[in-house]
Amino acid sequence: MLKIRHLLMFLPLLFIVPNIFGQNENKSIELKKLLEDMALYHNVKFNYADKDIEGKLISPPEIFLPLKAKLVYIENRTHLSYKEVGGYIVIYSAPSIAKKRCAYIIDEVGDPVDRAVIQLPDNSKIVTRQDGYFELPATLTGSIFIDHLNYEPISINVKEFKDDCKAIVLKLEVLELQELITERYIATGISKKKDGSFTLKPKKFGILPGLIEPDVLLTMQQLPGISSIDETVSNINVRGGTHDQNLFLWNGIRLYQTGHFFGLISAINPNLGNEVKIFKNGTSAFYGESVSSAVDISSHTKDIGNSNFTFGSNMINVDFYTRIKASENANFEISARRSFTDAIEFPTYSKYSKRIFQNTIVTDLDQSTKINYQSDKEFYFYDFTGQYHQKIGSKHNLFVDFIGIRNNLDFTQGSVVITERSNLQQLTLGGSAGWNTQWNKKHSSEASFYTSYYNVDGNNSSIQSGQVMQQGNTILDMGLKIADHQKLTDRYQLHTGYQYNEIGIENSDQVNEPSYSRNIKEVLRTHALIGEVEYDTENKKLHSRAGVRLNYITKFGMVYPEPRLQVNYTLTPDWQLEGLAEMKSQSTSQIVELQGDFLGIEKRRWVLSNDKDVPVQKSRQLSIGATYKRNGWLISLENYYKRVKGITSGGQGFQDQLELLHDTGQYSVWGSEFLVQKQFKNFYTWLSYTLNDNNYKFDNFIPNKFPSSFEIEHTINTAAIYEWKKVKIALGSRWFTGKPFTPAISNAPEFVTPSSPVVQYAAPNSANIQTFFQVNFSASYVIKATEKSQLQLGLSVQNIFNRKNIINRYYRINSDNNGIEVVNTYALERTPNALIKFTF
Repeated sequence: MLKIRHLLMFLPLLFIVPNIFGQNENKSIELKKLLEDMALYHNVKFNYADKDIEGKLISPPEIFLPLKAKLVYIENRTHLSYKEVGGYIVIYSAPSIAKKRCAYIIDEVGDPVDRAVIQLPDNSKIVTRQDGYFELPATLTGSIFIDHLNYEPISINVKEFKDDCKAIVLKLEVLELQELITERYIATGISKKKDGSFTLKPKKFGILPGLIEPDVLLTMQQLPGISSIDETVSNINVRGGTHDQNLFLWNGIRLYQTGHFFGLISAINPNLGNEVKIFKNGTSAFYGESVSSAVDISSHTKDIGNSNFTFGSNMINVDFYTRIKASENANFEISARRSFTDAIEFPTYSKYSKRIFQNTIVTDLDQSTKINYQSDKEFYFYDFTGQYHQKIGSKHNLFVDFIGIRNNLDFTQGSVVITERSNLQQLTLGGSAGWNTQWNKKHSSEASFYTSYYNVDGNNSSIQSGQVMQQGNTILDMGLKIADHQKLTDRYQLHTGYQYNEIGIENSDQVNEPSYSRNIKEVLRTHALIGEVEYDTENKKLHSRAGVRLNYITKFGMVYPEPRLQVNYTLTPDWQLEGLAEMKSQSTSQIVELQGDFLGIEKRRWVLSNDKDVPVQKSRQLSIGATYKRNGWLISLENYYKRVKGITSGGQGFQDQLELLHDTGQYSVWGSEFLVQKQFKNFYTWLSYTLNDNNYKFDNFIPNKFPSSFEIEHTINTAAIYEWKKVKIALGSRWFTGKPFTPAISNAPEFVTPSSPVVQYAAPNSANIQTFFQVNFSASYVIKATEKSQLQLGLSVQNIFNRKNIINRYYRINSDNNGIEVVNTYALERTPNALIKFTF
C-alpha cells in the first residue's frame, strides 16, 4: 500500500508540464497566455507592450520545440519580432518581417544533438548548440549538408523547410553501430561494445535508483554479475571473485584504495571520468594483474575544450571541478572533494556511521555488555586530482596526471581516570605521464609511466588492558607501458606492446604488551610482452580479437602466457552472438590476519606472492552469450564458467573454524546473467537476474569442497526510469539470497581447556543468511540559468522501506559469561541524500 501511495504522489508530475501548452492545432489561444506558459516552461522572462499583442490569437506550437524555434513560429505567424535584451526576451511590432527558416536536430530517441555541423551551399558552416537549433538565411537555395561525429551525415534541400521549424532526425553512425551491441544499457550513458566491455560516459549519465551522481563503482554494481556482498565499493565481487582480484586504473595509475568512508562512497570524484571501461571477461591483453575484472577510468579527452567550473555539495561532502583552457593547445583540470562530517552531522552521515562502525572496536568489537567509559569519534575524508593536457602539433598529445585520496578516523575512549586515543589513516598518492602520437590514420603509438603509493596506518590503544597496537601496510607500485597500433588492412589491426611493473609491499606490527614487533617487505618485478590482432569480415558481421600476454617474474624465474579471445557475430540485424575467453594472473592479493586489524574496520592487508604459501593467482574463464534488440526491447543472456587457482584461505575472511588455519586452494563458478529491458521515448524499465554457483576447494580442509563465502546464488535487480528533458526519476529494487555462513551446532561452548571455551561449528558455509531486499529512489532536476550555466538538484533515498537486512553473521564467546552469542552486521537503514551542483 505504501508503494502505491508513493507512485501516486509522482504520477501527477508527469502531466503537469505537458498541459502547459495545448496540443490541438485547431484551437487558438491568446498570444499573451502562450507567452506566459513559455516563460514558465523555459524559465525565461518576456517584455512587451500590451498594445502589440492585444487581441492576437495563435495555435500553440508543439511543446518539445526549442525556445528559439517557438519564437520563430510566433514571428512567422504574428508579424511580431523578438530580441534578447539583458535577461529579457523583448517582443515588439516591426514594420515588415521576412519569414525565417529554422530547424532543430534530434536523435532517434528525441534528445537534441549539439555540435552538429551544417554546411551551407556557399561552404560556410553553422554549429548547433545544446538545444540542436539553427537558422538558415531566407534567400538560401540549394541543399545543406549535416554532419556529426556520432551520426550518419544527411543532405536536405532547403525547399523542404516550411514556416514551422523543421525537426531533423539523425541516425547513429553505421560504423559506430558496428562497434556497439547496444546503447543505453540499464541507464543513459552506459553502452555495451562488441569487444565485450561495458562503457560508461559519466558526463552523459542519466540516473539509477539510489544514485544522484555518476559514481563509477556504485554504478557498475547495477550490471548483471557484479555486486557487493556487503554493499560497499571496497568489496566489489565480479562473478564470485574477491575485491582485490579486480584491477582499478585511473588514467593508467593503479588504485589500491577505492573507497571513502571505508567503502560506502567511491574514492573517484564523480566529476572526473570522461570514459570508463569495464571488462568482466575477454579482457584486452594490455590489462594485467587481475584474475577477475578490469575497470579502466580515463579523464583524458582528444580536444582541449573550453573552460568550465563545477561546484557542488551533498549531505556528506563538498566538491569542485574546473577545466582551464590555458591556450588553444593546452588546458588544466583540477578537482577536489572534502567531507564535512567532522564539523556537521547530517542524517546521511549518521546512517553511514552506524553501518560501517558496527561490530568494530569503535563500538566494542569483543563485548556486547554496556561499557563504563565515554567514547567519541571524528572522521573525515578528502581527495584531489590534477591533469595537464598539451597538444604538440597535430599529431602529439602529452598528459600529466596526479591523484590523492585520504581517510582519517580519530577515536577517543575516556573515563575519570584515563583517556586513550586510537587512529586509522588511509592514504593514496599517484602520478602518471603519458605521450601518444597519431602518426597517420592507420598508425598510432603511446608511452606512459605511472607510480602509485598506498598506506594504511592503525594505532589501537585499549583502555581496558592498556595494550597499544600499531599496524602498517604500505605499497609502492611503479610501471612503464609502451604500445603501438597499426591498421594493416581494412580487415586486420595489429596491437603490440611492452609493460614493466615493480611492486613493493611492506607489512608491520608492533605491540607493547606483550612486546612484539614484525616488519616484512617484499618486492616483485614483472615484464610483459603483448600482442593482439583484431579481425573484421568485409560485411562487418564478424568482429574478433585474439591476443596473448607473456609474463615473466624475475624473482621466481616464472614465465607464463595469458591468451585472450573475443568474438562477436551479427546473426541477423536483431541478434548478436558473443564468445569470450581469457587466462589471467596476479601477484598481489589481500589477506585477513586478524578480525581486529586496523580497529576492526579495515581488516584486509595487501601482500605479495612468494611462490610458496602465497602463490601467484591464475584464472581461466569462458563465456557464451546472445543479445536481441528490436523495437525498444533489449534481451541479453550470458552463461559463463570461471576458475581461479592459488587463492589463500586468509584472503576469504573466514570467521569460523577456518579463521586461523592456512591453506591454498581454488574456487570455481558456474553462472548465468540475464537482462530484459524495454525502452519507450522518455521511459524505460529493466530487470536483471544473476545465477551464481560458487564453490571452494581446499585440499587440506575437511570437507575440502564447500560453498564460497562470496556466493550470492540468486540476484534480481529492477528499475523503472523516467527521463524527460530536465527531469529524471528512478525507482528500483534489489533482491538477493543471503551469503553463506557457518552456524554453531550448539548454544553451549566446548571447553578445550577450562579457560579456553570455543564455538562448535557445523560444516563451513553450510547455511545462508536471510534474503536481502531493498527499494531505492532517485530524482534530479536541472535548471538552465544561462546558455552556459546550469543548476542541478538531486534527491535519493536508499532502503525506502527501512528493511533490516543482515549482510554478515558470525559467532563469538562473550568474555563475561563464556556464553556463545550471535553477531549480525546490518545493511544501511533508510538513508536520504541530497545534491546541489552549479556548473558554468
